[in-house]
Amino acid sequence: MTRLQQVLFELDGQYLGHPYFVTGNALFNAIARRVDDQTARALRVSHGVFVPGEYGEYPPTASQDGYAGKLGQSLPEVESYADLFMFRDPAHRWLLDSRPRDAHNTHDLQIHGGRVAFDSTCWFGRPEEMRDHRRSVSWFLHCYVHAGPGDDVLPVSEEVLDGVQVGGARNYGFGELSVAETRLVDVETLDFSRLEAAQGTGETCWIELVTPYVLKTEHPSGDSQSIPWWWGVDEDELRCRETRFVDGGETYAVTVVDHGQLVPYAGSDPVRTAVNGVSRVGTHSRFGFGELRVWPPGTDRVPERVAAQAGGDA
Repeated sequence: MTRLQQVLFELDGQYLGHPYFVTGNALFNAIARRVDDQTARALRVSHGVFVPGEYGEYPPTASQDGYAGKLGQSLPEVESYADLFMFRDPAHRWLLDSRPRDAHNTHDLQIHGGRVAFDSTCWFGRPEEMRDHRRSVSWFLHCYVHAGPGDDVLPVSEEVLDGVQVGGARNYGFGELSVAETRLVDVETLDFSRLEAAQGTGETCWIELVTPYVLKTEHPSGDSQSIPWWWGVDEDELRCRETRFVDGGETYAVTVVDHGQLVPYAGSDPVRTAVNGVSRVGTHSRFGFGELRVWPPGTDRVPERVAAQAGGDA
């Protein structure tokens, strides 16, 4: 059984850090300070993705369809594999077309002592004939926690999760998160029918790198590794970069395959790969690296691109 606990935090104040995500390493350390050593050793924490609390509709791959209200303020029901990734895409493709998508993909900025911070709320103007001339949109953070094999530490209580801090200047009160909602999910009971239908057909599934995959690390707890054999590409075909892994007061260089890329799946069991990809693969996977999503044949994560190509072929 592969269980995970989805967590949706609300950002309660200014935050100093990356504008699109919070690393699993940062979230793990924030949570680990509040639990006993046994629980901390068992926990695995994903990267957190920022989500605007705004009106949306379910994407075509979701198990539900139609208008969803203020989808970003609560966790959607999880019935299929695709539902797990509703909030894992920083492009927020679930937003209504009537929403200012470009503005919703960027936090408002605040300046504190010459340092740039990101605000927890965006303000938008409205036509003068409206009674209220401004409306606000709050920011949330989506992540999930799970445990190693045989460890029974889920669910982590909301009392433990509520009030954790991430990012810089935490001693000045920055980066505080409050729990909006949590949900337990048994991954292996979800609907994988679209991937099951692809098995044995000879058609190519695709793997999306949801978070960076570590190739080389200077951290003593990790090992250098090659591209998995079931990725149908060579390393020189991929976009790689160097980033940092912070452990206490030490910083270690880490070379990663950058997230957001698609590679062809060369394996024979896309369902098992999909389950393992949720739990992440490779070095530093317990800290959010190596999260993968498997796409069935004939689908595209950007439906508008498919429609545009079809129009051009007509």
